[in-house]
Amino acid sequence: MDKSYEDKEGENLESEGAGDQGMMFGFATDETEDFMPMPIYLAHKLAKRLTEVRKQGILDYIKPDGKVQVTVEYENEKPVRIDTIVVSTQHTPETDLAVLKKDIKEKVIGEIVPKELLDENTKYYINPTGRFVIGGPLGDSGLTGRKIIVDTYGGYSRHGGGAFSGKDPTKVDRSACYMARFVAKNVVANGYAKKCEIQLSYAIGVAKPVSILVDTFGTATIPEEEIIQKIEKTFDLTPTRYHQYLGFA
Repeated sequence: MDKSYEDKEGENLESEGAGDQGMMFGFATDETEDFMPMPIYLAHKLAKRLTEVRKQGILDYIKPDGKVQVTVEYENEKPVRIDTIVVSTQHTPETDLAVLKKDIKEKVIGEIVPKELLDENTKYYINPTGRFVIGGPLGDSGLTGRKIIVDTYGGYSRHGGGAFSGKDPTKVDRSACYMARFVAKNVVANGYAKKCEIQLSYAIGVAKPVSILVDTFGTATIPEEEIIQKIEKTFDLTPTRYHQYLGFA
């Protein structure tokens, strides 16, 4: 359901107008406790666990650079099993890769991934290219705008194309996505839908979004028109106001 807007005459565009134009998406689903899709939810938790085992000295040969990918099999739009887990982590030069693979499977994957989602056909690729000694900017220079899908929902939901990394958080490319995610999460948390994607469109210098699109993928418990009405009543989506709300102002 789409709702378009026109700015009111006399609106203070200088103080409240968006700093750029574009479309920003926020998404939420009830399939995990964080209202995130299962693949990116597990990938985030595995990446966090990599940091924990390094900082706590559980695996003292692990270094800061690392990445994770999780492939989840769905049936009737429900996650039923994990097909593949990929973990690559930087390590010290003297590390035995056989030991690393065993430790990552036991102390990282085994501590995070629900056992009921794993089976004898689940595939594990741990440092599949072998040694990973040189990491960070020395190994792969450049960070800005490199991981726009990983920064959001891992390809599960649509993306407007604006990167988050390397930008001031008040930039609409970043902050409007955060706000759209917050709105979508509230829609799902309040039981109005099992899935919700919010698209906000902004025009440079214009305060209010020029449109709000709500897509619940057929899971809404109330009409999408009513969901938009609730959003309009509850949230001020002008940049100045939501920057204040998110703590960016």
